[in-house]
Amino acid sequence: MSHPEAEDRPREECGVFGVYAPGEVVSKLTYFGLFALQHRGQESAGMAVSDGQRIMVFKDMGLVSQVFNEGALSSLTGHLAIGHTRYSTAGASVWQNAQPTFSQVAGRGVALAHNGNLTNTRELRATLVEDNPPNGEQQGGLREAMDSSNDTALISALMAAHPQTDDIEQIVLDVLPKLTGAFCLVFMTETALYAARDPHGVRPLVLGRLERGWVVASETAALDIIGATFVREVEPGEFIVIDAAGLRSTRFASARLKGCVFEYVYLARPDTRIAGRPVQPTRVQIGRQLAIEHPADADIVIPVPDSGTPAALGYARQSGIQFAIGLVKNAYVGRTFIQPTQTIRQLGIRLKLNPLREVIEGRRLVVVDDSIVRGNTQRALIRMLRAAGAAEVHVRISSPPVEWPCFYGIDFATRAELIAPGLSVAEIAQAIEADSLGFVSLDGLRAAVGLDAEQLCSACFDGHYPIRIPSSAAATLGIKQETA
Repeated sequence: MSHPEAEDRPREECGVFGVYAPGEVVSKLTYFGLFALQHRGQESAGMAVSDGQRIMVFKDMGLVSQVFNEGALSSLTGHLAIGHTRYSTAGASVWQNAQPTFSQVAGRGVALAHNGNLTNTRELRATLVEDNPPNGEQQGGLREAMDSSNDTALISALMAAHPQTDDIEQIVLDVLPKLTGAFCLVFMTETALYAARDPHGVRPLVLGRLERGWVVASETAALDIIGATFVREVEPGEFIVIDAAGLRSTRFASARLKGCVFEYVYLARPDTRIAGRPVQPTRVQIGRQLAIEHPADADIVIPVPDSGTPAALGYARQSGIQFAIGLVKNAYVGRTFIQPTQTIRQLGIRLKLNPLREVIEGRRLVVVDDSIVRGNTQRALIRMLRAAGAAEVHVRISSPPVEWPCFYGIDFATRAELIAPGLSVAEIAQAIEADSLGFVSLDGLRAAVGLDAEQLCSACFDGHYPIRIPSSAAATLGIKQETA
């Protein structure tokens, strides 16, 4: 898939986890934390563990359950750890881009995991090479930063190349303000755990407390699964250090909150909380708003599982139309090393979803889904429902039309591949073969989330990018940016 300034395109929507807990089996805590964050990345998984003397890194391609087993976890002993689950496009789905990364910084090992996407990597790489001609032990890190398509190696190289101090905390405080984009970082030395969140807080990052330690994670659901108590969110622009002396917090930038609205629509688990708001009730409220804005004359409301279920519940409650389960999801379809044959591939969506004919036959359906990106999935789904006997199919979407690519960590298609740009809602409905189509409005979505427009990033819907994007991409998209 081509994209302007390919190395800067968003490649991942990842999950990060970190724990400092003397006396606990941190490898297993990290394993279960990553399990809770599996939805944020299914291409690779990894963790780094330290016993205070050395860092051991274990990572591979695949799901968390495919990468780790009892033997691997037993060999990863220590009192602090970080972990990562990664999603990427096919072009970057390689072992070299699995995380955590490991590098030498100021004579110590540093393992680093990252969720988000930097938008100034071209400038950072140029500065890195200009200021630090590769030599000695830096050469490997610089080469990795040049060759890798993920931002994590670049951040590690910037830390490793710092010329003026061996104080890790000072190095990080010098590097963080240079980073532009969306980033949640969890990293560690042999003796300390660190976390940082970009000044806009685009991606979620939370802090939790164990009886004998601390936890940082992408979502509160990861705290729940290991029995940690939620303390607070890591603040936008905050840098946290956790070591034998306890927890310390420093500001490296002023907070300018622009949380990703798509976290509330789809990305986060329904049992998590973001900015103090529980995701499940928020999605139900979005469904209610969708019913107010786009009513339908129908017999039943069915969700596209699982992401469409909360909004479908809200739509049914608001409209008074009966809620029903009309599609069964195969829970075991995830990343697989077995590629389907052409015959099976032609079945397409049936690998994941299958209709309940006795529920939908002869019925007028409202089908609720979270988004339409290219439209291919919805078209195949509608054809499948009609083949199973649906009398009418009215599609309702719990987000506005996706018209712009994301540069802050979500792997949307390029704008040329998105179905919405240049088409009216009626034309999109015709393209996906729906009897009618309705998207929740952006104002309605914001109202359901309960945050002001100034506090949310909705660039994929309205094209207003709150953080500078790569200049070549802006030129291609016809977007004017401030020079600062």
